[in-house]
Order: sequence, then C-alpha cells, then structure tokens
Amino acid sequence: MNKSILSDSDINCLVILGPTAVGKTGLAVRLAEHFTGEILSADSRQVYRGLDIGSGKDLNEYTVPYHLIDITDLSVEYSVFEYQRDFYNAFREVLQKGTLPVIAGGTGLYLDAVIRSYDMKRVPENTALREKLSALTMEELILILSDLKKQAGVQVHNTTDTESRTRLIRAIEIETYNAAAPLEKSEKKAGPLRPEIKPFIIGTTFPRDMLRDAIRKRLKIRLDTGMIEEVEKLHRCAPGLSKGASWERLERLGLEYRFIAEYLQGRIKAREELETRLGIAIGQFAKRQETWFRGMQKKGVDIHWLDHNGSREDCSVERRFEKTLALLNTLRA
Repeated sequence: MNKSILSDSDINCLVILGPTAVGKTGLAVRLAEHFTGEILSADSRQVYRGLDIGSGKDLNEYTVPYHLIDITDLSVEYSVFEYQRDFYNAFREVLQKGTLPVIAGGTGLYLDAVIRSYDMKRVPENTALREKLSALTMEELILILSDLKKQAGVQVHNTTDTESRTRLIRAIEIETYNAAAPLEKSEKKAGPLRPEIKPFIIGTTFPRDMLRDAIRKRLKIRLDTGMIEEVEKLHRCAPGLSKGASWERLERLGLEYRFIAEYLQGRIKAREELETRLGIAIGQFAKRQETWFRGMQKKGVDIHWLDHNGSREDCSVERRFEKTLALLNTLRA
C-alpha cells in the first residue's frame, strides 16, 4: 500500500461512518487515493441498480475502484445476510490485490454486521406464519415483533421494518425462526469462512444546525436534478422488473423513494409539501443513524470521531482528511 501509515500497525482497513449528508464518500475517496485503496460501500440502497440520485451514489466522485454498488436489482429484497456475504468476498479481493479496503457508508446495521462479525444464517419463508400474520393490523404486527425482540434480549433498532407491512412480516419471520432454532456455539465457531477485519474507524458529523442545512441543500439539489423523474422512471421500468417497480416496492425503500412515490400517487399534493416533509424525515433519519453509532460504541466498537469547531472550513474534505491523518499518526506514537 503506497504511503501506508498502516503498514506497521494492527489494522487492515479504514471505516468512514456518520449520518447522511456529511460527505463520507468524498473523505473516503481522498483517503483511498492517499493510501492506494478501494472503496467498499456500506449503503443499503446503493446496492440496487437504478437507484442513483435518491441513494446518493455520486459515482462521479469515485477516482478509485469501488465495490458493493449496483450489484442487484429491485426484484431482490437484499438483506444484511447478502450484504455480509458480498462484503466478505469484496474485502478478500481488495486485500489480495495488496490495496487498502476503505469502507464508507451510513447503514449502521450493515457496518455493525461486518465490524462485529454477526453470525448470520439464511431464513427460509414460512408460508403458514405469513398466512396467519396477513390478517393482523400493523399495530398488532409491531407488538409481535417487539415482543420477539424483547424475548431475544434486543431492541427494535431498524425502524424501516415497522414502516412497511412486507418488511414487518419478514422481520417477524426471521425472529420466529431464530427463536425456534438458535445457533449452537459449535455452529457459530464453524460458521462461514470470514476474513479477519481489523478496522480503524473514523466517525464524521456536523453540528446539528449545519447538518440540517446540509440536508436541506442536498435535497433541493437532488429534486432539481431529476430525483422525482428517477422514481417515476423506476415505476415505469426498473432494472430486473419487466413491469417496473410497484409503488409498494418503491415505498419499502424508504425516505426519498417512499415520499416521492406518495407524491406521484397524489397522496402528497404539492412539491413544497414534499420537500418539507422529506427534509424533516431525513433529519430524523440522521438522528437515528447517530443513535445507532452510539449504540455500537456502547457495545465496544472504537469510533474515532473527528472534532468540529462549527466552522465551514471544518466541513471540508481536505480539513477532515488532515485530521484523519493526524489520528492515524497516533498509531505510530
């Protein structure tokens, strides 16, 4: 790895995480350029072909090779199980080249699954359970999922599971399967072959008012540059789907795709209302992301948050790049 400050340290990858709209991609690319690295995306919507503006792929920013973007289509309900499997394959590939994996994204579940090496298993469909659940209300389904999570000793962190009936039923299906067939210790030890991941994790965010402003400005740009038209096109003809994506499928993608799908169906009447409601929802999502990352820290994940003095200069990629190098230099001290 050229210029590798990491060559004599006990880490083999960098992770750049943080809430939406703080420029994680720009910082990750800058670091990958410096260390001769490649980007591994950790974004649950960038895996889908055709979700470009709304998922913020910004492929024009990539001056280095990237992975885990545009790897599936909307005919697939891509899950954390598939992500972990595909991530491990990409991670090995990058290391075998002698280059540095630079993992960047804001999907906390995906990041946590690879950083803490979740023990994952494929859960089959349970037709009988699905038929039984089909007669229940959303409120009843949410209570069932909460009870199953409580019995397993965990909380419902992924709120998108409770916003879509399809995802909610699938989440109950998974928790029911896990409760009936828990992994034995021997199975965990003999789990899927996985690479050793020794990350140095950088967290980046802005002060609350600056983050809200960044979200608002980015949303306006995306709306002005074709995000509504993108969703309309996906409904007409989406990669992997002969008849295009249903409104329900688009809504299950959350945030931009959900709100714009509602707008195109007339459930949100005006573009101004769309922009206002979507901006608020993205701000709430950013808060949930930061809550998730704090939860990771409580579980022992060491995140090195870049300080921020509240200035515009501190938002720049170059300033954060310099601060990241300073942190990495402490590895040699």
